[in-house]
Amino acid sequence: MSFATQEDVFAVAEEVLSATFSEFSDKQVSPAPFRRITYKEAMLTYGSDKPDLRNPLVIKELSDLFVDSDFKPFCNKTVRGIRVPGMAKRSKTFFKSMEDFAVQEVGMKGLGYFKVEPGENGMFKYNGPIDKFLNDDQRKELATRCELQEGDVLYFIADTKKNAPKFAGQIRTEVAKRMNLIDESRFELCFIVDFPMYELDEETGKIIFTHNPFSMPGGGAATLDKAIRGELDPLTITAQQYDLVCNGIELSSGAVRNHDPEIMIKAFQLVRLGEDDVKKKFPAMYNAFCYGAPPHAGIAPGIDRMVMLLAGED
Repeated sequence: MSFATQEDVFAVAEEVLSATFSEFSDKQVSPAPFRRITYKEAMLTYGSDKPDLRNPLVIKELSDLFVDSDFKPFCNKTVRGIRVPGMAKRSKTFFKSMEDFAVQEVGMKGLGYFKVEPGENGMFKYNGPIDKFLNDDQRKELATRCELQEGDVLYFIADTKKNAPKFAGQIRTEVAKRMNLIDESRFELCFIVDFPMYELDEETGKIIFTHNPFSMPGGGAATLDKAIRGELDPLTITAQQYDLVCNGIELSSGAVRNHDPEIMIKAFQLVRLGEDDVKKKFPAMYNAFCYGAPPHAGIAPGIDRMVMLLAGED
């Protein structure tokens, strides 16, 4: 779409997808406008950039409560918590099975939790080995932040900054399946926006593009100039890239194109490629944009995945 913004693309996608899913299914379909969820929020709250919004469980950030903690597995780690209502009554076998899943299937070192039971003086009692490492302030904050109720279970996921979010996401999904919490009668659609433009290469530690290098960076040239001058961390730059997600499945991907050769050169400069490198590696793209291509954006629906969901297949 020429001269289109991200929201212009979303409006068309919402109209088409809402009509398609409503026409070929009896399930409840998310009304337009679909939720817009930033990548950062999705990874924190759902542990995935393809969240299944039928799953009512959410992930809470708890890292600040365990800075310099006496509990070594949590000390200065990224710690996330998942409250599971009514789970405390489950059997020992159920909890052991979840621990086995976390260690054997996910690759975690363990899966901590406690059960929320009635206590004294208006406070809950936390039944689990983690409780002995908590002080009263931490107990109160956990109850408030995680909205704990009697009969709940609070799972803890602690690992590196990179691993903890995805581990928490896998636990969230598995617990919901085993507790039969996912509403199969709905199609929940959302857009994931503001993906990171850059990331660090795991092997070299150098900055590289995260996804599509030809997407328009958020803030345009001004943001890139700040990063080039060292006034801004390149890892904080977002891209005008987006995914359309339904029930945990990525249906479509798209972006606002970086149609300006000058901005394109600046974007590549942050990954150590100059103008001559861009001309050599991407001559067709560079030359085309030098003729004055209009601003444009789009999205590519995955028809096969839509059919899969409508047919009720995995």
